[in-house]
Amino acid sequence: MLVVRLGSNSLRPSATRFWGRVRSVRKVRQAVPVHHATLPVRGDRRALRIGLLGGSFNPAHEGHIQIARRALHVLGLDQVWLMVSPGNPLKEKRGMASLALRLASVRRLACEPHLVPTAIEVRLGTRYAVDTVRALRRRFPRAHFVWLMGADVFAELPRWHRWKAFVREVPIAVMPRPGSTTAALHGQTAQRLRHARLPVGRIRQLVEKTPPVWAFLPGPQNGISATALRRAGSTESLRQTDRASTRQEIRS
Repeated sequence: MLVVRLGSNSLRPSATRFWGRVRSVRKVRQAVPVHHATLPVRGDRRALRIGLLGGSFNPAHEGHIQIARRALHVLGLDQVWLMVSPGNPLKEKRGMASLALRLASVRRLACEPHLVPTAIEVRLGTRYAVDTVRALRRRFPRAHFVWLMGADVFAELPRWHRWKAFVREVPIAVMPRPGSTTAALHGQTAQRLRHARLPVGRIRQLVEKTPPVWAFLPGPQNGISATALRRAGSTESLRQTDRASTRQEIRS
């Protein structure tokens, strides 16, 4: 049984209004699709190609799903795991909905056969990305993992815990992000990792490459913001923002 606890004293008023629309356990359970892809069992020997899209998902929105779809297509992945973080060390706790509610928001949207909503970091007992990747590689020794992130996150990568160790653990696919793409591709992180960048013409090979290695995946940019959705305090803003989102083909 899914139990959702959402303390109003921990959320801003607008965020409380937003999450209040999906707060009912009954409504959340009715909205959850029943045909999600599932995680492989521990020790699975298949050489699956798996994209890891980690985040707070506070809440999940169509932009996350579009990133997952594009990675599936461009990188030839078998699955994309939408990993809901128990707690992002770089984000403040105020305004953060419960893990159960955030995971439910992912499940409501990720109703496609190759998308896997999961809070596996709870099971792994990991907090930082570098530890999560190492634990996953031990659990699924034949799988090929690639970490998916937006250009805005890539620009902030040096702030991550043991980020240099992280880039040596897993290939990284960088997605366009409005207002951040150009700066990120020419910024400090890109300069530090310039020798590890894979040309666009070889993107399909990224998953099998030995890290450190990263590539930029040109494609549509989506301007949906979870922060804006919470501030708007209404699920209707999700549809409005989606229609008004910026879609610009980037080729770098």
